Amino acid sequence: MRGPVSADTRWLRRFRAAEHAPVRLVCFPHAGGSAGFYFPFAQALTPDAEVIAVQYPGRQDRLNEPGVDDIGRLADGVLGALLPSLDERPLALFGHSMGAVVAYEAARRLEHEFRAAPALLFASGRRAPCRHRDEYTHLKNDAGLMAELRELGGTNADLLAEEGLLRMFLPAVRVDYRAIETYRHRSGPEPSCPIAVLTGAEDPKVTLDEAADWRHHTTGECTLDVFPGRHFFLTDAAEDVVRLVTGRLRRLAPGAVR
Repeated sequence: MRGPVSADTRWLRRFRAAEHAPVRLVCFPHAGGSAGFYFPFAQALTPDAEVIAVQYPGRQDRLNEPGVDDIGRLADGVLGALLPSLDERPLALFGHSMGAVVAYEAARRLEHEFRAAPALLFASGRRAPCRHRDEYTHLKNDAGLMAELRELGGTNADLLAEEGLLRMFLPAVRVDYRAIETYRHRSGPEPSCPIAVLTGAEDPKVTLDEAADWRHHTTGECTLDVFPGRHFFLTDAAEDVVRLVTGRLRRLAPGAVR
């Protein structure tokens, strides 16, 4: 069993104090996303769950740091910050789009390298790791990359409207896309924790079959919930998503989560 990479707290954000919450939920953003994307989760779930949001390098307060273009290294960076603070409370991981794959790789490492298996993995807006598509968005020019962001939604409208700010943001987006588009699932032990899969009914990036194949990546239960909307159904159906997450967290600490 190897030790953590480093105790680097730059990777994690806590928007609301909830150190006495019965459950921890660590949230992994999408490609180009930041920790702030999960602020509504923190508002909705605190104090019944301690919500910790991941901040990848290359954006916002980490703008001057080089981005990480490898999913495994992103998972290692998060765990380096998270492992020193783990305690006896149940730990759940939530990832959207690229974040779902980072969360999955973190779950594998937690269980099989650090003997600290999470209790639950939420995989949102992403096809199963074993379902590969050839994608090359990271090789597009800036105009092509901006067009992709506008098409998918999920990026702040003010940012999209201000091209100067958007171009400052694009290097992090490109690095993230390179990380997820060059990712290849490696064989090996899978997590034993249940996986709760969330997907949008009209998501151009994920078919229902691709979402259902997350069942191959756990030795436990795998459920699939379909929400109305496209890739960022997570925002459009926020109340329904929070209701589902709350219900699943309640199972981890019965009577402690509303």
